[in-house]
Amino acid sequence: MPEAPTVKTTPPACGYAPGAHREALEFIEQVTANAGQVQRRVLAEILSQNSPAEYVRRYGVSGSPDAVDAFRRLVPLVTYEDLQPDILRIANGDTSPILSGKPISEFLTSSGTSGGERKLMPTIADELDRRSLLYSLQMPVMTQSVPGLDKGKAMYLLFVKAESRTPGGLVARPVLTSYYRSRQFLERPHDPYTAYTSPNEAILCVDSYQSMYAQLLCGLVHRADVLRVGAVFASGFLRAIRFLEKHWPRLCLDIRAGALDPEITDRAVRGAVGRVLRADPALADEIEAECSRPSWEGIIRRLWPRTKYIDVIVTGAMSQYIPMLEFYGGGLPLACTMYASSECYFGLNLNPMCKPSDVAYTLIPTMCYFEFLPLHSDHSGKAKAEPSHRDLVDLVDVKLGHEYELVVTTYSGLCRYRVGDVLRVAGFKNKAPMFSFVRRQNVALSIDSDKTDETELHAAVSGAVQHLAPFGASLVEYTSYADAATIPGHYVLFWELRACSTAVPASVFEDCCLSAEEALNSVYRQCRACDKSIGPLEIRIVAEGTFDKLMDYAISRGASINQYKAPRCVRPGPVVELLDARVQGKYFSPKCPKWSPGNKQWNNAKEVIGNGDA
Repeated sequence: MPEAPTVKTTPPACGYAPGAHREALEFIEQVTANAGQVQRRVLAEILSQNSPAEYVRRYGVSGSPDAVDAFRRLVPLVTYEDLQPDILRIANGDTSPILSGKPISEFLTSSGTSGGERKLMPTIADELDRRSLLYSLQMPVMTQSVPGLDKGKAMYLLFVKAESRTPGGLVARPVLTSYYRSRQFLERPHDPYTAYTSPNEAILCVDSYQSMYAQLLCGLVHRADVLRVGAVFASGFLRAIRFLEKHWPRLCLDIRAGALDPEITDRAVRGAVGRVLRADPALADEIEAECSRPSWEGIIRRLWPRTKYIDVIVTGAMSQYIPMLEFYGGGLPLACTMYASSECYFGLNLNPMCKPSDVAYTLIPTMCYFEFLPLHSDHSGKAKAEPSHRDLVDLVDVKLGHEYELVVTTYSGLCRYRVGDVLRVAGFKNKAPMFSFVRRQNVALSIDSDKTDETELHAAVSGAVQHLAPFGASLVEYTSYADAATIPGHYVLFWELRACSTAVPASVFEDCCLSAEEALNSVYRQCRACDKSIGPLEIRIVAEGTFDKLMDYAISRGASINQYKAPRCVRPGPVVELLDARVQGKYFSPKCPKWSPGNKQWNNAKEVIGNGDA
């Protein structure tokens, strides 16, 4: 294979310096204009770096005179389950080069699950620099649309979550926790474009209450300077607003007196907040006047009047929160800036001030080697059962309007790994495609970082209905939906029961709720029990014949009576309205499900580093 022409793709320096934004934009132009060449170089670098690894040697790639060609011909598509035996070897202390030619520095715990437990994504130290690179591109892109962001501060609510150690001694933690604890974040150069109201000490506090309280207090103290607000996910930002609704009187007392609430006991947090908190009765009066008004519509604009936009992820499952963000934001634009996962950071929205429905991410060709699995059907109308690596399409060969599943090969050692995201080609930036996020494969319900598929949901429901057997009641049909109308949102199960002579006590339905929650994956249970980012599961009992009505509605909309199946998950709209109109009883889980930061995949004991959450 001929050597690819040299393309100047030197990453711009992180931090602020004269000309830094221009260099960053030139970098984006270069790598997108030469996307094919950059991708070939990236794949060659990955294969060279990981040539000592056992995984690539298994397929005859390592040592091949043309490793890139051998990779294309020989390396298969894989899922997490395919790699799990190798990953568990690393977790249990095998330090030989199994997946990566470089030492595994830690595991990143994915929001996706396998067997009910979080997936463990191995990573190397170099990946922190690649993540920092993508972060460094955000503000040069944003300032093209919103000038003057260096004239104030950003109130970004950032949190760390629970960490543990594998039996082999490697840290296992979420990707954002890894980044916020890294040298790249904590020792970042001064940059007026990324001046945060939240002190590092508050961000790193493992107690979610103290962290949230301190960050909101600092955001209110800097009220006059805040130019943008945000969090990572829309759900997290709305949780902060709900926290503010509940605790604003205490926050005002702190500002009025210039003294931090004694319930905040973390010494580092108290010291950091003490450096900015001063008695300011006038500011307390202003905040109290806004928060005590009957309606909180537009509260973001009213509390932080210079704010230009809300920076949160609103694609995929987070789109359900757009109406609430618009209510609290009072018309502020919703900026969705970055596309990333535990496996790898992928790309940016180069038009960050577009409408949420128009968000499209440009994949940055230097981040990893991208391939795409076309989503199509055979002549029977059923999806292909066993996709092959021969079906894969390169980054520069995808077609406008077509949908693909994302497949990545990373510097950390993942080879042709199916991420599970379905993307649609929405356009091109030079020769690099821009993708809109369509959905996660096989995810039925999601409120926060949780992802529950139909198989898991069905197993949970099947177990829960056993509580009804002593009363002669049985389940006729069910469906579900993620109710984001409350803060926090929660799962709702609609159950239609076969009539029985014995009344079922309310406490039994509550037991059904808790049983269903106990059967869901560890990410859901952490969100419920530790993070408090999901509310209690709810069962709504609907009248007899409700699902016949649902079928009638579907047929009236064009569904075939021969092929109709009751949906296991529905979206807000006419179907939920039909179901809600026939509800005869509502029941909630009486307590949180059990959750432990450990991982059942590991056979040995774990050392828990922190029990914090966010």
